[in-house]
Amino acid sequence: MCGIAGAVDLARGVDRAEVEPMVETMSCRGPDDAGLWLSGEDGRAHAAMGHRRLAVVDVPGGRQPMTLERGGETLLTLVFSGEVYNFRELRRELEGRGHAFRTASDTEVVLVGWLEWGADVVERLNGMFAFAMWDTRSEELFLVRDRMGVKPLYYYPTPDGVLYGSEPKAVLAHPRSEAVLDLDGMRELLAHVKTPEHGIYKGLYEVRPGSWVRVRREGIDVHRYWQLEALEHTDDQETTVAHVRELLDDIVDRQLIADVPLCSLLSGGLDSSAITALAAQKLRAQDAGPVRSFSVDFVGYEDAFSADPMRDTPDGPYVRELAEHVDADHAAITLSNDDLMDPDARAAVLAARDVPVSIGDMDTSLYLLFKAIRGRSTVALSGESADEVFGGYRWFHDADAVNADTFPWMAATRMGPLDHSTSHFAPDLREKLHLGDYVDASYRDAIAEVPHVDGVSAQERRMREVCYLHLTRFVQILLDRKDRMSMASGLEVRVPFCDHRLVQYVFNTPWALKTFDGREKSLLRAATRDLLPASIVDRVKSPYPSTQDPGYEKALRASIADLVSDRDAPVRELLDVDALRGAIDAPQDGPSIDTDRAKLESVLQMDSWLRRYRPTLSL
Repeated sequence: MCGIAGAVDLARGVDRAEVEPMVETMSCRGPDDAGLWLSGEDGRAHAAMGHRRLAVVDVPGGRQPMTLERGGETLLTLVFSGEVYNFRELRRELEGRGHAFRTASDTEVVLVGWLEWGADVVERLNGMFAFAMWDTRSEELFLVRDRMGVKPLYYYPTPDGVLYGSEPKAVLAHPRSEAVLDLDGMRELLAHVKTPEHGIYKGLYEVRPGSWVRVRREGIDVHRYWQLEALEHTDDQETTVAHVRELLDDIVDRQLIADVPLCSLLSGGLDSSAITALAAQKLRAQDAGPVRSFSVDFVGYEDAFSADPMRDTPDGPYVRELAEHVDADHAAITLSNDDLMDPDARAAVLAARDVPVSIGDMDTSLYLLFKAIRGRSTVALSGESADEVFGGYRWFHDADAVNADTFPWMAATRMGPLDHSTSHFAPDLREKLHLGDYVDASYRDAIAEVPHVDGVSAQERRMREVCYLHLTRFVQILLDRKDRMSMASGLEVRVPFCDHRLVQYVFNTPWALKTFDGREKSLLRAATRDLLPASIVDRVKSPYPSTQDPGYEKALRASIADLVSDRDAPVRELLDVDALRGAIDAPQDGPSIDTDRAKLESVLQMDSWLRRYRPTLSL
């Protein structure tokens, strides 16, 4: 895992002094090493490629930028972020074709594979990755992102080239970029969907999952090398369950490869418990000791827990049961209100996000969890994305949400833009945003992409659409959050459920098979039942925890009251101050992301963002 940044200018050339600050912004993603390569002397070099390294595989040999030379000439240069889980098989194949290797790293496999197959090598890679490849022979830059978009990559076109980086902050560190937020950027911030390629800041783009971007003298072009396909599913229930288990066994086995300490993230739910149990099984078979696991908790949370619309039970008892069941080396990271309201932690969340999209204590606690884990492990396995793959969210099973003419999560959780996202903004800004129209257009675009098979019922067709929306829009919100919070601490988080083979197979499994036992995630439950305690197999979906301590909300409202009374607060010009005062005084009705609490959190982050990033508002 790493951070990359760089620039291409095919006319005036690039300046080392302008690229070095870009690379330095990625130090949190790569605390172990740094490197910068230029294609020639300063001022005449057409390409600069920077790298910050988090050493995971081949610690001594995997330094970057990595070049490939023949006859004393540099042909290719690569900066790579992520992991390729099938690099050993690819290495053997390339060695069979006559190629030699200097290192044991997966990065060199990508480099040599590009020499052999060109851009087609990306279709052979199994992993999570974002990388930049400079071809000296043709003076072309390729920016490549993994199929599911686990690892981020942004680019900012310039008149004669491009600026690029793992995060917006890297691009914005270059003097030729500008931090401008226009109406479309504000709409994207508030829409609760992640529009493919939209980078929030004006002129900034995100490489779409499963795509590469080529930069050359003729201009910039985009190519999608992978997307979900509609295929007829012919396997019966028993075969389907068996194949899901076969895939999970292979995926977890591959993702345990690391030359540094590894652990799992455990919530006591089906998803994380399945990954932890599979990892424990594999490690025992390798005589590699117990699996290490971590969970997050809040002071007094379990004793005072109250069921809410999203969570029926606290995680603690299930976490302990699973840890004991697989004999894990487990640690619970317990956080207080002071931890969650700590200004430094909240500032770190904003710095990681680059934009004010925080979901408050759930972001801060995730960052603090990862920071604590990093003291003992460098790599963590996560159960993220299982709900999108297997249909786990409650709204998958809510007819009203499924059949609503919008994104199902908005219909189910009252996260709709007019209900939640804009009520605290000034009336003239709300009128300019037309956020409902923006969300509707985004929904129509997404629905138009869905691949279908012929001869299915209307319900099956709709459920395919619902699954597609989650796998291409909703999951991107969560993957981006997990990447930013983890890499802010230099922790690599792997997501086995995002393996494209599993995603493609389950996507084409009929809804009746996905719910064959009348519940959510039937396939995952059946495929891992033998590994788990019955209580966890039968546990109802419970999202990532949010503190229920009323003291947290009291502190939050006090912070908002201070902000409202501060006439110099930069966010005030965007707000309906009277409406915000009403939200401060509204009764506290329990923690949930669809209450006024999320609104208050977003206002605090917006103000901090305006102070820190000083963007130009073009609204």
